[in-house]
Amino acid sequence: MVDSHERDVDESEGLVHLTTRGQPEEWTEPGAHLVVPGIHRIPLPIPDEGLRAVNVYVVEGDDGLSMVDGGWVGPAGQRALIDGLRQLSHTPADIRQIFVTHAHYDHYSLALSLREQFGCRVLLGSEERHTVVAGLHPETSVVQGPLLHRCGAPELAGPFVDLLRQQELPADVLRWSEPDDWLVHGQRIEIGRHTLEVIGTPGHTRGHVVLHAAESGLLFSGDHILPRITPSIGFERVPEPLPVRSFLRSLQLIRDLPDAAVLPAHGPITASAHARADELLAHHRDRLADSLAGVDNDADTAYAVAVKLPWTRRNRSLDELEPVHKGLAVIEVGAHLDLLADRGRLTFSDDSRGIRRYARTR
Repeated sequence: MVDSHERDVDESEGLVHLTTRGQPEEWTEPGAHLVVPGIHRIPLPIPDEGLRAVNVYVVEGDDGLSMVDGGWVGPAGQRALIDGLRQLSHTPADIRQIFVTHAHYDHYSLALSLREQFGCRVLLGSEERHTVVAGLHPETSVVQGPLLHRCGAPELAGPFVDLLRQQELPADVLRWSEPDDWLVHGQRIEIGRHTLEVIGTPGHTRGHVVLHAAESGLLFSGDHILPRITPSIGFERVPEPLPVRSFLRSLQLIRDLPDAAVLPAHGPITASAHARADELLAHHRDRLADSLAGVDNDADTAYAVAVKLPWTRRNRSLDELEPVHKGLAVIEVGAHLDLLADRGRLTFSDDSRGIRRYARTR
């Protein structure tokens, strides 16, 4: 079993505790997997060799089903969803609403398709409006190109943007559009026996939200807290200026809530949001320290610092990464350096070519 655990039920505190004992050893195994009564996890395949699948969560309500996250549009994902719902004696027509944690394709695109086919409502964090509106005009420039140039890697910018454009879903596959409604921080949603509170957690994207079911001890964490990988920061059409700062604040926000089991978008259910938030906070503290050390060792651009750092759990060099991941790594280092500048540890200036160069504060 993966992360097998069971917390004792303490009825005196009125808590409903989670067990993962019924979860399969391989988290991507197809089907509807019971989380707690009234909530099932259904992993849907996605065309990403690293992530492999996205978990959507089906919550039974008095008048039908709600889902947390929607999946990647296409026959494979929709077939897996239909098969999982069939196990629960339901069909997609029983879905009344889909709460989407953020607007990346693997969370938002199938939700839009299900709305078009079956009439369910789609809801999304209000700060995702920037990226959603920009997605209505995909012919506009991809901001990651200029960001890579600013990071001192202009040679990566063209290939990176070309790869991103190749991954765009054509109009005959996805009719990109706004949600039916926008979710706001602090909003409370009643679904059957569960009360879900919307918690704004910017960082992975500027409008990312999680859903916290405090009485049930559950956190639908989307990509904010993942059990095995560190989520990318600020990878979206309209990123905010300091996404690492937002991500760290969002992790601390989760740390300040009552602890809960993590129901992630990618990977197995795990026992403690607090424990994983602490690990992610420590990782970024180390990344900030390593980035600062890179500048101390004569690396004055984000690209030059990124070359000095190890990547992934296998400690690969930057050049060993796939082209898209290499570009993301450089952009993320730039975001860490900008946070260090915001904290007064570094200064920067943009040279005549538009490349941002960093130096230690004197």
